[in-house]
Amino acid sequence: MTLEIELGPEADIFRAEVRNWLEINRPAELIGVDPDHATTAQNAALADWAVTVHRAGLMCISWSVEHGGRGLSSIEMSVLDEEFARADVPRPTRGVGEWLVAPAIMAWGTDEQKKYFLPRILDGTDVYCQGFSEPEAGSDLASLRTVGRIDGDEIVVSGQKVWTSGATRANMLFCLCRTDPDAPRHRGISYVLIPMRHPDGSANGIELRPIRQMTGDSDFTETFLDEARAPVDNIIGGVNNGWNVTMTTLGSERAGSTTTQHLPFARQLRMAIELAQSNGTNTDPVVRQQLAWAHTHVEIMRYQGLASLGDAIAGRTAGARASIIKMFWSEYSRAFLDRIANVRGAEAMVLPLQSAGRYEPDYWTASMLQSRSSTIWGGTAEVQRNIVAERVLGLPRGN
Repeated sequence: MTLEIELGPEADIFRAEVRNWLEINRPAELIGVDPDHATTAQNAALADWAVTVHRAGLMCISWSVEHGGRGLSSIEMSVLDEEFARADVPRPTRGVGEWLVAPAIMAWGTDEQKKYFLPRILDGTDVYCQGFSEPEAGSDLASLRTVGRIDGDEIVVSGQKVWTSGATRANMLFCLCRTDPDAPRHRGISYVLIPMRHPDGSANGIELRPIRQMTGDSDFTETFLDEARAPVDNIIGGVNNGWNVTMTTLGSERAGSTTTQHLPFARQLRMAIELAQSNGTNTDPVVRQQLAWAHTHVEIMRYQGLASLGDAIAGRTAGARASIIKMFWSEYSRAFLDRIANVRGAEAMVLPLQSAGRYEPDYWTASMLQSRSSTIWGGTAEVQRNIVAERVLGLPRGN
């Protein structure tokens, strides 16, 4: 017996719309493609696909009509994710601009800021990266040392950020800086949107130093700001009010897509089953048990997603459930990809020879290596456990 939730006639109509559109428009070259492991040609196709999806009105659908969206709910967002997963093509998004920056602008921005910045996120003109973490300010974000000073109609920012994801592809940095060094820790911080380059294409006092990961990729950078400039009008929420704006961003980050978090793991499990069938390890009782273990965990994630969807329908926020889900899937991902080595056999022990005579990780090896970071980004496992301990179990805060 499979547990489902009746979503109502509006969701059924929207599902039919999306399904029919995908049947006509899904690009054959992107079927089965994982954007995290895309080739150069596939990345170009993904960019074109994002334009197509935007023109169809399927980008940022939860945004209000006023802001360029369709004013749809978490129910339709879940339907959208499900239908793209069913069609086995990536669902393009506007990344952290859509998930983290836009909610902050909507909640704290002026009318002029909303009119200027939101359309540029929606149509892909502006691609954002996050300038929060610093060498001495990770989980304790309020101890940041990057400084900002007002110089006429500009804010001038200097300091260092670290673990900036997607910075090499971004043209905008949303950044926290301390604008009042004498104020208490959580005050005197400003939230500013900084162009990575000047209008003439020259660097805006921002230097990126890629951080090489054990996969061989460099998805993160150290980011050095040496008098990077932005208009004062790019400060969201006003000078020295950045901590309140940050809470909106962090709340959006931790909530995430809790209703459909299981979908990529369900796809990955199907790939693992196909691999076991193709190499004959599906007859190994140990492998069969591990695949059954994975199926159970993916189903648990699906049920957690249904519970989150029920919360959304009832108008309840994700709350600590988001932390429970983040803990569960991140620790599952690490364990599952470790166990896939049994399905792969000896090939899991070596890196395959790729193009240009280089040894590079294949999909499974790269995924396994990447999974090591899943319990760190978006709030570490330790932080998530503290949230659950305090808000769910009622345990006292430690000293």
